[in-house]
Parts: sequence; C-alpha cells; structure tokens
Amino acid sequence: MKRPFHLITVLYFGLVYAVAVFAFQPGTGAVAVWDVENLMPEVPANSDMVELLSIQVIEALKESNHTVVERERLALALQELKLGSSVLVDEATRLRIGKIVGAKYLVFGVFMVFGGTMRLDLRLVETETGAILKAVEKTTESMDPLDWMREAREAAQRLF
Repeated sequence: MKRPFHLITVLYFGLVYAVAVFAFQPGTGAVAVWDVENLMPEVPANSDMVELLSIQVIEALKESNHTVVERERLALALQELKLGSSVLVDEATRLRIGKIVGAKYLVFGVFMVFGGTMRLDLRLVETETGAILKAVEKTTESMDPLDWMREAREAAQRLF
C-alpha cells in the first residue's frame, strides 16, 4: 500500500519539477516582432523590403518553435491606442503594447545599405524590464534581396 503512494508522490514532484524547469527556461514565452525599420533616407519607410525582412524574422522564430504574436494583434493594439504607424511609436510604448498583447519578448530591428553593404541589426528585449537580452548584427555585400532575407532569418535564429 505504501509503494503506490510513494510512486505517486515521486511522479507528482517529478512533474512539478519538470514544469518549473520548463517555465523558467530563458527563451520561452511569446515573442512580438516589430517591423524591421528602414534607416535609408532615400527609400520610403514603407518599402516592400521592410515587410520581407520582418516576415523572415517571424518565420525563423516560428520554425524555432517560438510562439510569435500575430502582427495583426500588434496593429490592433496600435489602432486601439490611436498611435498609427509602428514606425512612429517609441520603444517605451512598444514595450507597453508588447505587454498588452501578452508578449514576454520583443524583437526590434533596423536595416541600412551603405557603401555596397547591407547591415541588419536585431535586438531581443524583455517586455517586463526593457532589458536588451541579446543583439545580433548581420552584414552582406550582396545587393540581392534574397541574400538580405537569408541574413534576416539567420539573425533571428541567433537571438535565442
């Protein structure tokens, strides 16, 4: 009679331990990805490249089994707060919106082309504290947008 109780107790505490370990692993929790910002003054801020690079970051995170907050939820939160474009919103407001949509982490990014080189910077930020947990920089001398998209995917994979 004691044996089943002992076995149940061990299984119970084992399960509690497993859940606790999983719950506190860095990198778990929903991620909200803001549009990668275009820092090139001669190219319109709403160019297709912003969309293409942002999608690559999102897809790379999804493929790495991260829960990604849908962009529509971010857009709705911006709309609800009557803030308009995400490009015009400061980082503190983005953190607040990240909390509203249930994201534990935010990904911010910028890209720019200078001297025949494309540079992409991504930052992983904790929503609760605003702390930058990791920053990744990728560059390529290729002017092929497919290479830029590949660099965005690789950068996103290195964030976690």
